Amino acid sequence: MTISDGPLVFVDDLDRPVLSDEDHHHLARVRRIRDGQPLVLGDGRGRWRPARMAGSSPEPTADSSAVERPTPELTVAFALVKGHKPELVVQKLTELGMDRIVAFEAARSVVRWSADKATTNRDRWQRVAREAAMQSRRLWVPTVEPISSFVEVASRPGACRAQVGGGRLELGQLVMVGPEGGWDSAELDVDIPDVSLGDGVLRAETAAIAVGTLLSALRFGLIEAGSG
Repeated sequence: MTISDGPLVFVDDLDRPVLSDEDHHHLARVRRIRDGQPLVLGDGRGRWRPARMAGSSPEPTADSSAVERPTPELTVAFALVKGHKPELVVQKLTELGMDRIVAFEAARSVVRWSADKATTNRDRWQRVAREAAMQSRRLWVPTVEPISSFVEVASRPGACRAQVGGGRLELGQLVMVGPEGGWDSAELDVDIPDVSLGDGVLRAETAAIAVGTLLSALRFGLIEAGSG
């Protein structure tokens, strides 16, 4: 059996797997997976194991295997945007294979949250990432970091700004995507590189997803660094 045989579902313990109520409902009622049909169990940290459906307690059918996390690590940071757009960004970046996702408050971010609301939203985004990883059959669930400030993210190794007229995107960079209103003068004065996503002005969520697409393509050799 391979990772492609049966739907992927994450459990806390691969040796004594128990499905959450939500995952059991999704498999049994939405996906209509019946008892005896194949599943793939994962722990979200690279380990997986073939199993078969057996109510809320799947039955393992073979020993577990492990897949190493792809390298180099890919991180995208995006300025907070309104509504459900952050969930969309987290979902799509997970599908594209990002390892870390960071939301931050930029000077021109419209969204301003209290500490409690920021924690609640971050926890929800981590659940979104978990669901997206199962859907896209990714054995590693990305880390959704606590919401940060521009200064905190810009001070990290490899940090760079997505900005029209910038240089080429490269592996090893932590790409920061600004808000709809763009970077303010103080953020532009911070001494970090600029990278370009083209000659147009993209919506914030589109830019974040575009960065994820390019980084994933570079890591897996679908495009060459410096090509074009």
